[in-house]
Amino acid sequence: MKCNQNQRILQVSESKMIIGIDVASEIHYARAFDNRGIEQAKVFRFSNDREGFEAFVKWADAIRVKSGKKDTIVGLEPTGHYWFNLAQHIKSESMKIVLVNPFAVKRSKELDDNNPTKNDRKDPKTIAMLVKDGRYMEPYIPEGVYAELRVGMNTRWQIGKNLNSIKNQIDRWLRIYFPEFLQVFADWEGVAALIVLHEFSTPAQVVKKGALGIVERWKQDKIRAVGIKRAERLVEAAKASTGITEGLVAADMELKILLEDYDRKMAQYNTLMDMVEKLMPQIPGVAEVLKIKGIGLVTAAGFIAEVGDISRFSHPKQIQKFAGLNLRENSSGKHKGKSGISKRGRKRLRAILFRAMMPLVAKNKEFKAIHGYYTTRQNNPLKKIQSLILLCCKLIRVMYAILAKAVRYEPEKLLSDMRKDELLAA
Repeated sequence: MKCNQNQRILQVSESKMIIGIDVASEIHYARAFDNRGIEQAKVFRFSNDREGFEAFVKWADAIRVKSGKKDTIVGLEPTGHYWFNLAQHIKSESMKIVLVNPFAVKRSKELDDNNPTKNDRKDPKTIAMLVKDGRYMEPYIPEGVYAELRVGMNTRWQIGKNLNSIKNQIDRWLRIYFPEFLQVFADWEGVAALIVLHEFSTPAQVVKKGALGIVERWKQDKIRAVGIKRAERLVEAAKASTGITEGLVAADMELKILLEDYDRKMAQYNTLMDMVEKLMPQIPGVAEVLKIKGIGLVTAAGFIAEVGDISRFSHPKQIQKFAGLNLRENSSGKHKGKSGISKRGRKRLRAILFRAMMPLVAKNKEFKAIHGYYTTRQNNPLKKIQSLILLCCKLIRVMYAILAKAVRYEPEKLLSDMRKDELLAA
């Protein structure tokens, strides 16, 4: 995983041919160069399908043989999802795939002609020149269980996004047509509350059903947590409701459609998480990670889905940089600006770590103690948000040690840094 620019430049030797490809949704454009930047052929245009991929491979092999090169390095600008299929085909043809940063392409395209123009002929050359100068990265394409987890957790993220939208719409509906409902039921997602919303959602329907009728319906599903008192409160709230009384037929239909979407998405979510739960034991060290108080299945699966095979990292600081949690300095001469995290990395991994820190600081004794120490120490006390980010980096080190080195989680080792600082201060 660790590879500096000098090493990347050395990989682009005289025996290598460099091809830059401008990726698009339907038509790709490619240009071929040697390691000195001399172009070897005219621009090649090919379609984003099997026929186009095979034509590209034949073109690339013909130029490689003609120019006396042994291997080919193909540089791509990762444009959305359009490069996935092309990269898979090129990889199967034993060509090396590298990626260049779109931001670097945008900034360096003026070097040749001092013109910010973007076109299909210019971009492949810019990409190839960045590869020649070692300004590229080697992509990680997960395989096996890691690929299954990444796709599964990406799907979970999409389902969660849709669910939040549906929940917000249902919450809006209740505040318009039956605002008192949320005073009777603190959470409308409870079983008893959902039965009411499904079958008699409007205040008029609740009054018509009556307290005894509501309790009788709850008994059909054997719900014991609520009874006649809750039903009576609901009926009284319905009688005194300030909700909108016009357009209730259409409003009732709107709510039923929203609840159908909610039920369907919840069923999809549960099915997906069952699959994730079956995949997780296939990864060594996961059982030990789940023993950490405050770390659940979603956090562990999300971390592994984003990081992939952890053996490709040689140090936890690489994962820290991968998540965009490495420090960014802003200084020049005597000026010392504020430092912050770079945020250049996988934002979902960063979000997973930060969200995991809330229950960890609340429930896990070790992380709670360290958080308290960081925010109250006499020498350089941290703000709460700074402490949480630092604890995210500590969690990365803990999970790296467990997953990569097959060690057990030991709270005493986690607290050793804090105690060492206390001894030095004393």
